[in-house]
Amino acid sequence: MKKSSKSILKDNIMIIVLVVVYLFFMAGTKGSIFMPMNFNALITQNAYVYILACGMLMCMLTGGNIDLSCGSVVCLLGSIGAYFMVTKEMNVGVSIGLMLVIGAVYGVVLGFLIAYMNVPPWIATLAGYLAFRGLGTQVLSANSSTGSISVKPIETFLKIFSGKLFSTKLNVLNVPCLTVGIIAAVLVVLLNYTSRASRLKKGYEADSATMVLVKSVVEAAAILLVMYKLSMAGGIPTVLVWVVLVVLLYSFITEKTTIGRHFYVVGGNREAARLSGVDTRRIMFLAYLNMAVLTVVTTWAVLARFQAANSTAGTNYEMDAISACVVGGVSAYGGEGKIMGMVVGATLIGVINLGMSLMNIDANYQKVVKGVVLLGAVAFDIISKRRAK
Repeated sequence: MKKSSKSILKDNIMIIVLVVVYLFFMAGTKGSIFMPMNFNALITQNAYVYILACGMLMCMLTGGNIDLSCGSVVCLLGSIGAYFMVTKEMNVGVSIGLMLVIGAVYGVVLGFLIAYMNVPPWIATLAGYLAFRGLGTQVLSANSSTGSISVKPIETFLKIFSGKLFSTKLNVLNVPCLTVGIIAAVLVVLLNYTSRASRLKKGYEADSATMVLVKSVVEAAAILLVMYKLSMAGGIPTVLVWVVLVVLLYSFITEKTTIGRHFYVVGGNREAARLSGVDTRRIMFLAYLNMAVLTVVTTWAVLARFQAANSTAGTNYEMDAISACVVGGVSAYGGEGKIMGMVVGATLIGVINLGMSLMNIDANYQKVVKGVVLLGAVAFDIISKRRAK
């Protein structure tokens, strides 16, 4: 069964908006947003959004629940990690492992309070939002006279989370980087066609052959463009590898696994899910444990990017993650949303941030624009559901 043109338009509306917004900033910045270094900046500056938003999506699927504490946890874990690696001169691997353990313990406690003690998620995470930044600041104040701890000497850590693969000089074509792009583009095209064939075989709704061709050409072209620009910007940022791994993993979990489908079922109708045998408490517990683990990964990336731990790290990160999800089509009421939609939403938020910065637009107006975009996305979601009914 083929999808209707109306359904196709609805599924791809945010991609169209992303293209239009990018073209707008192309004109507004006189093409500077298209420079290789700005492609690199778009990825490195917004990597935290992609990673956190994967976790936030899982929370929102359970019924519109969110985690307000993740930004403050980034601040605390960054302070602790820098303390371990710099002040205590601990091994990088051990320090990373301890940060993961601390984050996981927090996730277990948070998940238990929400799932088994029935503490409302926004209350439980608001407590973390208020407490953890204070704790992180205290750790920094007790171990540094400047209120921050530099991790610049920890080269191994920086290479893992903020280095570059196949590093070359700027504006020199990086052949290995471009080769990776070609392989990725081919894999995406093959995946599109095999996915369509599988859906048709099972009798599910699927795109037409023409639509799959257009989609494959556009996606392959986008991948090749990005990889070409990165090849001219000195190589593939290692943080992009982390982002891709996280996105692919959660895309697989949400679309191909039973546990992933349970998140959607719980968000659609929690009581019906419970009566059908789904352990709804376990799902809620896993959602917040998962969020905590991804917050640890985000902390590694952020600490390496800024090369220092400070009290402002993670500020408003939770809001950016929520915005990326909502703009990317994740329902504010739960039960709907895809990882790839979130990726489009996060990219749109990133393009808006980068474009307005290049145009020297005041930071306060940037917040206004993001607020309007977020409100528009929610309004579109509500109107679409009303029309469907």
